[in-house]
Amino acid sequence: MKKLKEQGVVWEFSFSELENIVQELFTYQGKSERIKNFPYPRQFATLNHYFMWIFVMILPLGVVPQFLESGHNMVTSFPITGKYFIWFSIPLYALVAWVFHTMERIGRSGDNPFEGLINDVPISTIARGIEIDLRQNLGEDLEEIPAQYPMVWDTQM
Repeated sequence: MKKLKEQGVVWEFSFSELENIVQELFTYQGKSERIKNFPYPRQFATLNHYFMWIFVMILPLGVVPQFLESGHNMVTSFPITGKYFIWFSIPLYALVAWVFHTMERIGRSGDNPFEGLINDVPISTIARGIEIDLRQNLGEDLEEIPAQYPMVWDTQM
């Protein structure tokens, strides 16, 4: 940029603005690196994991008595259904426990979104897209501009 200014290609005000833009770019780059390298507080993930398991373990203590009482209330109107209604607590428990376990696993997989796993933020693809746009705006030859990263399907974690 200094050579362009000295040659008179870029005038003083444009040079000043370009310097500000480059400084801002370095600031954003530093912020991004700090976000990427910031240690994630493990106690948050650990507490979620323990509380989820405590909830799943004590859930039957609340579900089974309620289904038993409901079954007793249904015996007069629906004798067969009322007698065996307590057994419906098993699929309900399994469904609720599965939902909470799945939500905890989703939270665990999303707690560090810059590790390059399948569900993470595609930083390399975003950066390559920005590079392609910038190089096209600068008028570079299309042969010199790199291609976007290919999509990869059916990848496993």
